[in-house]
Amino acid sequence: MLAAKPRLGSRGKPTETRAAILSAAVREFADHGMAGARTDAIARAAGVNKALLYYYFKDKEKLYGAALDHVFSQLSARLLGVLGSDLGPSEKIRAYVGAHFDFIASHLHYRGLVQGEIARSGHASPHMQRVAKRYFHPLFTGLGEVIRAGIAAGEFRAVDPLHFIPSMVAVVVFYFTSAPVMQAATGRDPLLPERLAEHRAAVLDFVSAALFRPSSGQSEGART
Repeated sequence: MLAAKPRLGSRGKPTETRAAILSAAVREFADHGMAGARTDAIARAAGVNKALLYYYFKDKEKLYGAALDHVFSQLSARLLGVLGSDLGPSEKIRAYVGAHFDFIASHLHYRGLVQGEIARSGHASPHMQRVAKRYFHPLFTGLGEVIRAGIAAGEFRAVDPLHFIPSMVAVVVFYFTSAPVMQAATGRDPLLPERLAEHRAAVLDFVSAALFRPSSGQSEGART
């Protein structure tokens, strides 16, 4: 007699079940925050019972931490891939900014999850230090190396990476975190595909103008 095929929601498919729980958890935590999220809603969305959810994740805090890792590990892998490429400094910065923008545009739950964790970090979140060390520190270090290489090659202005990197990241991220406000203020949906494409181009132009030296024979005044 053939053994019964394991089904999603059982311990017989741990990889698929864990992935389903994490996907549902990211959405729930992004929409409602750590305090407002409900594990029964996560279990229901994942197609499992709460007992099985707690089999994979000890408690709600562990599940929240795993949801953060699930999202930030994807972002980190994508951006570290750009930093590890053979592109020159200018092309690498453009590729990095574009990849960061595209990731957030295609993972809109990232916005809510990040906002929630930043707010929670002011109240002794047990995850922020780990997340920053594991995911953000390598990106910050890699970007600093690219910027210093670009300065040495004469491609970039002599900026301080410590100050420029947060500003560059903010230019990418703020558009998404402020989307509800912008829609209310302008009456236009900033997340429509055509608006995203327009703003992506504007972000690349803004970062380029702030960091890149003018091309040969072009003065700073002529460029602006």
